[in-house]
Amino acid sequence: MASANLEDVSNEALMNEMMRRMRCATKPEKRVILIGPPGCGKGTQSPVIKEQHCLCHLATGDMLRAAVAAQTPLGVMAKQAMDKGELVTDDLVVGIIDEALHRPACSKGFILDGFPRTVGQAQKLDEMLAKRGEKLDKVLNFKIADSILEERITGRWIHPASGRSYHTKFAPPKRPGIDDITGEKLIQRKDDNATVLKSRLEAFHKQTSPVINYYERKGLVATLHAEKAPEVVTKEIEKALDLSKSSHQEKPKSLRNW
Repeated sequence: MASANLEDVSNEALMNEMMRRMRCATKPEKRVILIGPPGCGKGTQSPVIKEQHCLCHLATGDMLRAAVAAQTPLGVMAKQAMDKGELVTDDLVVGIIDEALHRPACSKGFILDGFPRTVGQAQKLDEMLAKRGEKLDKVLNFKIADSILEERITGRWIHPASGRSYHTKFAPPKRPGIDDITGEKLIQRKDDNATVLKSRLEAFHKQTSPVINYYERKGLVATLHAEKAPEVVTKEIEKALDLSKSSHQEKPKSLRNW
């Protein structure tokens, strides 16, 4: 809505946004990291957390692409690195996250997904937040057995045109391999096979275990039973994010900051 001409926004949309901001004004601030392997359910839970706690959802890949497209100073530097075939530095990624946190949508805090992936990145994130006078509240660890993930992921089928997804066991189409709505053929993504998944999971465990250990030493990790039904995991998350007894909980900001 920030980039839109308010004269062209309907009264209903404006009222809905005002009601949302009034509802969010009394919410305590929360800064949350999600850690979990592919297929663990982060994508299901993120919108729920975002809506319930009035947080912005920060996916580093999306933010990086947006910064490059918008040609922000950091985005230009990131594009220069990528054009040379170089990796975008941790400092650049943290800087882009810092830029994003100035948005009004992030006034009540954030959900950070896909970062940090290393202890070095976690330390740089802590340093950036400290400069802002902030710190993390919780790290949600979506723990699930690799064997369950294999069943979840290798059973996925997609309708390419619409993005509708099915699962051979949990949400099968009426006819095997056929989209319920259009009658068109379903496909499986190239990455949705046991061989690719095994490689991805090995890399995930090797990379993120030290990060989880880093945050555990700070007392920030809440381990979720991600193999359970989504509504059960949602309840676990709500319990983990009950920060009413937290010593560093922020006072609610006024509506002026929204």
